[in-house]
Amino acid sequence: MATGTNIRTYFNGTWHDGDIPVMNAADHGAWLGTTVFDGARYFEGIHPDLEPHCARVNRSAEALMITPTVETAAMVEIVKEGLATYPKDTALYIRPMYWALDGGDLGIVPKAGATGFCVSLEEIPMAPQRAVTTLTTTRFRRPVIEDAVVNAKAGCLYPNNARMLAEARAKGYGNALVADALGNVAETSSANVFMVRDGEVFTPIPNGCFLAGITRARHIANMQADGIKVHETVLTFDDFHKADEVFLSGNMMKVTPVSEFDGTIYRSGPMTRRVRQLYWDWAHSDG
Repeated sequence: MATGTNIRTYFNGTWHDGDIPVMNAADHGAWLGTTVFDGARYFEGIHPDLEPHCARVNRSAEALMITPTVETAAMVEIVKEGLATYPKDTALYIRPMYWALDGGDLGIVPKAGATGFCVSLEEIPMAPQRAVTTLTTTRFRRPVIEDAVVNAKAGCLYPNNARMLAEARAKGYGNALVADALGNVAETSSANVFMVRDGEVFTPIPNGCFLAGITRARHIANMQADGIKVHETVLTFDDFHKADEVFLSGNMMKVTPVSEFDGTIYRSGPMTRRVRQLYWDWAHSDG
Protein backbone atom coordinates (compact mmCIF):
# COMPACT_ATOMS: atom_id res chain seq x y z
CA MET A 1 0.00 0.00 0.00
CA ALA A 2 1.37 3.41 -0.96
CA THR A 3 1.87 6.19 1.59
CA GLY A 4 0.41 8.90 -0.63
CA THR A 5 -2.22 9.30 -3.34
CA ASN A 6 -2.45 10.60 -6.92
CA ILE A 7 0.76 8.73 -7.79
CA ARG A 8 2.76 8.99 -11.00
CA THR A 9 5.77 6.80 -11.77
CA TYR A 10 8.73 7.31 -14.11
CA PHE A 11 10.05 3.97 -15.36
CA ASN A 12 11.84 2.79 -18.50
CA GLY A 13 12.03 6.31 -19.92
CA THR A 14 8.33 7.21 -19.58
CA TRP A 15 5.98 8.74 -17.04
CA HIS A 16 3.03 6.49 -16.12
CA ASP A 17 -0.16 7.20 -14.19
CA GLY A 18 -0.43 5.26 -10.96
CA ASP A 19 1.74 3.09 -8.73
CA ILE A 20 2.96 0.68 -11.40
CA PRO A 21 5.08 -2.48 -10.83
CA VAL A 22 8.78 -1.82 -11.44
CA MET A 23 10.66 -4.70 -9.76
CA ASN A 24 10.87 -8.40 -10.66
CA ALA A 25 10.88 -11.27 -8.18
CA ALA A 26 14.45 -12.27 -9.03
CA ASP A 27 15.88 -8.75 -8.96
CA HIS A 28 18.83 -8.52 -6.59
CA GLY A 29 17.15 -5.64 -4.79
CA ALA A 30 13.98 -7.66 -4.22
CA TRP A 31 15.66 -10.49 -2.32
CA LEU A 32 18.90 -9.01 -0.96
CA GLY A 33 17.76 -5.47 -0.18
CA THR A 34 20.06 -3.53 -2.49
CA THR A 35 17.75 -0.52 -2.79
CA VAL A 36 18.36 3.19 -2.27
CA PHE A 37 16.14 6.23 -2.52
CA ASP A 38 16.00 9.91 -1.77
CA GLY A 39 13.16 12.24 -0.94
CA ALA A 40 12.54 15.80 -2.02
CA ARG A 41 9.42 17.91 -1.69
CA TYR A 42 7.20 19.96 -3.99
CA PHE A 43 4.83 22.43 -2.34
CA GLU A 44 3.48 25.91 -3.06
CA GLY A 45 4.89 25.60 -6.59
CA ILE A 46 8.52 25.12 -5.47
CA HIS A 47 10.93 22.17 -5.08
CA PRO A 48 13.62 23.24 -2.57
CA ASP A 49 17.05 21.58 -2.86
CA LEU A 50 15.88 19.21 -5.60
CA GLU A 51 19.35 19.00 -7.15
CA PRO A 52 21.15 17.96 -3.92
CA HIS A 53 18.56 15.25 -3.31
CA CYS A 54 19.06 13.85 -6.81
CA ALA A 55 22.83 13.99 -6.36
CA ARG A 56 22.60 12.14 -3.05
CA VAL A 57 20.67 9.19 -4.44
CA ASN A 58 23.56 8.65 -6.87
CA ARG A 59 26.02 8.68 -3.96
CA SER A 60 23.80 6.29 -2.03
CA ALA A 61 23.78 3.90 -4.98
CA GLU A 62 27.57 3.91 -5.09
CA ALA A 63 27.72 3.19 -1.35
CA LEU A 64 25.72 -0.01 -1.96
CA MET A 65 27.84 -0.91 -5.02
CA ILE A 66 24.90 -0.17 -7.32
CA THR A 67 25.89 1.59 -10.54
CA PRO A 68 23.96 4.90 -10.80
CA THR A 69 22.66 5.29 -14.34
CA VAL A 70 21.10 8.77 -14.42
CA GLU A 71 23.21 11.92 -14.13
CA THR A 72 22.02 14.41 -11.53
CA ALA A 73 21.05 17.11 -14.05
CA ALA A 74 19.08 14.61 -16.14
CA MET A 75 17.30 13.34 -13.04
CA VAL A 76 16.29 16.87 -12.09
CA GLU A 77 14.76 17.36 -15.55
CA ILE A 78 12.89 14.05 -15.31
CA VAL A 79 11.40 15.12 -11.99
CA LYS A 80 10.43 18.56 -13.30
CA GLU A 81 8.66 16.92 -16.24
CA GLY A 82 6.58 14.88 -13.80
CA LEU A 83 5.87 17.84 -11.52
CA ALA A 84 4.49 19.81 -14.46
CA THR A 85 1.56 17.39 -14.67
CA TYR A 86 0.25 18.44 -11.23
CA PRO A 87 -1.45 21.67 -10.14
CA LYS A 88 1.00 24.08 -8.49
CA ASP A 89 -0.83 23.92 -5.17
CA THR A 90 -0.28 20.16 -4.88
CA ALA A 91 2.08 18.94 -2.13
CA LEU A 92 4.18 16.05 -3.41
CA TYR A 93 6.84 13.68 -2.13
CA ILE A 94 9.52 13.18 -4.80
CA ARG A 95 11.30 9.83 -4.53
CA PRO A 96 14.00 8.75 -7.03
CA MET A 97 15.07 5.13 -6.48
CA TYR A 98 17.72 2.66 -7.63
CA TRP A 99 17.98 -1.06 -7.07
CA ALA A 100 20.38 -3.76 -8.23
CA LEU A 101 19.04 -6.12 -10.87
CA ASP A 102 21.65 -8.90 -10.91
CA GLY A 103 24.19 -10.38 -8.53
CA GLY A 104 27.84 -10.82 -9.31
CA ASP A 105 30.24 -12.79 -7.12
CA LEU A 106 28.32 -15.52 -5.20
CA GLY A 107 25.15 -13.66 -6.09
CA ILE A 108 25.74 -11.26 -3.19
CA VAL A 109 27.72 -8.38 -4.67
CA PRO A 110 25.59 -6.35 -7.13
CA LYS A 111 26.64 -6.77 -10.73
CA ALA A 112 28.14 -3.57 -12.11
CA GLY A 113 25.88 -1.76 -14.57
CA ALA A 114 22.79 -3.87 -13.84
CA THR A 115 20.57 -1.22 -12.28
CA GLY A 116 16.87 -0.46 -12.03
CA PHE A 117 15.72 3.16 -11.75
CA CYS A 118 12.40 4.88 -11.21
CA VAL A 119 10.90 8.04 -9.75
CA SER A 120 7.72 8.02 -7.70
CA LEU A 121 5.64 11.17 -7.16
CA GLU A 122 3.08 10.87 -4.37
CA GLU A 123 0.64 13.47 -3.14
CA ILE A 124 1.33 13.86 0.60
CA PRO A 125 0.19 17.04 2.39
CA MET A 126 2.64 19.20 4.31
CA ALA A 127 2.06 19.16 8.05
CA PRO A 128 0.16 22.15 9.46
CA GLN A 129 2.25 24.67 11.40
CA ARG A 130 0.52 23.67 14.64
CA ALA A 131 1.57 20.00 14.32
CA VAL A 132 3.88 18.78 17.10
CA THR A 133 5.36 15.47 18.23
CA THR A 134 6.66 13.89 21.43
CA LEU A 135 9.85 11.93 22.07
CA THR A 136 10.98 9.02 24.22
CA THR A 137 14.07 6.82 24.34
CA THR A 138 14.49 3.44 22.65
CA ARG A 139 16.75 0.47 23.33
CA PHE A 140 17.67 0.34 19.64
CA ARG A 141 20.62 2.40 18.41
CA ARG A 142 22.02 3.78 15.20
CA PRO A 143 24.69 1.45 13.76
CA VAL A 144 28.22 2.40 12.77
CA ILE A 145 29.60 2.12 9.25
CA GLU A 146 31.41 -1.11 10.11
CA ASP A 147 27.99 -2.69 10.73
CA ALA A 148 25.69 -1.11 8.14
CA VAL A 149 25.62 1.21 5.12
CA VAL A 150 24.91 4.31 7.18
CA ASN A 151 26.55 6.49 4.50
CA ALA A 152 23.56 5.86 2.21
CA LYS A 153 19.83 6.48 2.23
CA ALA A 154 19.16 2.77 1.86
CA GLY A 155 15.96 0.83 2.31
CA CYS A 156 17.77 -1.87 4.30
CA LEU A 157 18.38 0.60 7.16
CA TYR A 158 14.71 1.30 7.77
CA PRO A 159 13.64 -1.89 9.61
CA ASN A 160 15.85 -0.67 12.45
CA ASN A 161 14.14 2.73 12.31
CA ALA A 162 10.78 0.98 12.26
CA ARG A 163 11.42 -0.93 15.47
CA MET A 164 12.59 2.29 17.15
CA LEU A 165 9.38 4.01 16.12
CA ALA A 166 7.20 1.03 17.06
CA GLU A 167 8.73 0.96 20.53
CA ALA A 168 8.11 4.69 20.97
CA ARG A 169 4.51 4.38 19.80
CA ALA A 170 3.93 1.45 22.17
CA LYS A 171 5.01 3.77 25.02
CA GLY A 172 2.54 6.42 23.89
CA TYR A 173 5.02 8.77 22.21
CA GLY A 174 5.22 10.06 18.66
CA ASN A 175 8.88 9.34 17.91
CA ALA A 176 12.11 8.03 19.42
CA LEU A 177 15.22 10.03 20.33
CA VAL A 178 17.97 7.62 19.33
CA ALA A 179 21.50 7.06 20.63
CA ASP A 180 24.65 6.32 18.69
CA ALA A 181 26.96 3.42 19.57
CA LEU A 182 28.50 5.43 22.43
CA GLY A 183 25.16 6.36 23.98
CA ASN A 184 25.08 9.99 22.86
CA VAL A 185 22.12 11.44 20.96
CA ALA A 186 22.27 10.87 17.19
CA GLU A 187 18.84 11.76 15.77
CA THR A 188 15.27 10.49 15.96
CA SER A 189 13.90 7.42 14.22
CA SER A 190 12.84 9.54 11.24
CA ALA A 191 14.64 12.90 11.25
CA ASN A 192 17.58 14.94 12.45
CA VAL A 193 17.11 16.82 15.71
CA PHE A 194 17.96 20.27 17.08
CA MET A 195 17.71 21.71 20.60
CA VAL A 196 17.68 25.33 21.78
CA ARG A 197 19.17 26.63 25.01
CA ASP A 198 19.68 30.24 26.07
CA GLY A 199 18.99 31.49 22.55
CA GLU A 200 21.55 29.26 20.83
CA VAL A 201 20.95 26.14 18.74
CA PHE A 202 22.65 22.76 19.18
CA THR A 203 22.55 19.61 17.05
CA PRO A 204 24.43 16.29 17.22
CA ILE A 205 27.72 16.46 15.35
CA PRO A 206 27.86 14.08 12.36
CA ASN A 207 29.89 11.07 13.45
CA GLY A 208 29.23 8.58 10.67
CA CYS A 209 26.27 6.78 12.24
CA PHE A 210 23.50 8.91 10.73
CA LEU A 211 22.86 10.94 7.60
CA ALA A 212 23.36 14.63 8.26
CA GLY A 213 20.45 15.64 6.09
CA ILE A 214 20.12 18.15 3.29
CA THR A 215 17.31 19.97 5.11
CA ARG A 216 19.42 19.94 8.30
CA ALA A 217 22.26 21.64 6.42
CA ARG A 218 19.84 24.16 4.95
CA HIS A 219 18.52 25.08 8.40
CA ILE A 220 22.06 25.53 9.71
CA ALA A 221 22.99 27.79 6.79
CA ASN A 222 19.81 29.83 7.17
CA MET A 223 20.29 30.27 10.90
CA GLN A 224 23.93 31.27 10.60
CA ALA A 225 23.08 33.79 7.88
CA ASP A 226 20.49 35.25 10.25
CA GLY A 227 23.04 35.63 13.05
CA ILE A 228 21.95 32.64 15.15
CA LYS A 229 24.74 30.70 16.87
CA VAL A 230 24.60 27.03 15.85
CA HIS A 231 26.75 24.36 17.50
CA GLU A 232 27.36 20.90 16.04
CA THR A 233 28.56 18.99 19.09
CA VAL A 234 28.24 15.88 21.24
CA LEU A 235 24.87 15.95 23.02
CA THR A 236 23.50 13.69 25.74
CA PHE A 237 19.93 12.82 26.67
CA ASP A 238 20.40 14.99 29.76
CA ASP A 239 21.20 17.94 27.47
CA PHE A 240 17.80 17.47 25.83
CA HIS A 241 16.06 17.39 29.21
CA LYS A 242 17.68 20.79 29.92
CA ALA A 243 16.72 22.33 26.56
CA ASP A 244 14.32 25.24 26.15
CA GLU A 245 13.02 24.05 22.76
CA VAL A 246 13.47 20.96 20.59
CA PHE A 247 12.52 20.53 16.94
CA LEU A 248 13.02 17.94 14.24
CA SER A 249 14.42 18.58 10.77
CA GLY A 250 13.42 16.30 7.94
CA ASN A 251 12.60 16.60 4.29
CA MET A 252 9.05 15.34 4.69
CA MET A 253 7.81 18.11 7.02
CA LYS A 254 10.84 20.48 7.20
CA VAL A 255 10.34 21.63 10.83
CA THR A 256 8.43 19.71 13.51
CA PRO A 257 8.24 21.16 17.04
CA VAL A 258 8.62 18.75 19.97
CA SER A 259 6.33 19.29 22.96
CA GLU A 260 7.70 16.61 25.32
CA PHE A 261 10.67 14.30 25.89
CA ASP A 262 10.00 11.63 28.52
CA GLY A 263 8.20 13.98 30.89
CA THR A 264 10.16 17.14 30.05
CA ILE A 265 7.72 19.65 28.56
CA TYR A 266 8.83 22.17 25.92
CA ARG A 267 7.09 25.23 24.59
CA SER A 268 6.78 25.60 20.85
CA GLY A 269 8.98 28.61 21.09
CA PRO A 270 10.23 31.55 19.10
CA MET A 271 13.36 29.85 17.75
CA THR A 272 11.42 26.97 16.22
CA ARG A 273 9.02 29.40 14.56
CA ARG A 274 11.95 31.51 13.37
CA VAL A 275 13.71 28.51 11.81
CA ARG A 276 10.54 27.54 9.98
CA GLN A 277 10.04 31.07 8.66
CA LEU A 278 13.69 31.28 7.57
CA TYR A 279 13.26 28.07 5.61
CA TRP A 280 10.09 29.23 3.86
CA ASP A 281 11.63 32.60 3.06
CA TRP A 282 14.72 30.91 1.59
CA ALA A 283 12.68 28.33 -0.34
CA HIS A 284 10.56 30.98 -2.03
CA SER A 285 13.59 33.09 -2.91
CA ASP A 286 16.32 30.61 -3.91
CA GLY A 287 14.95 27.12 -3.38
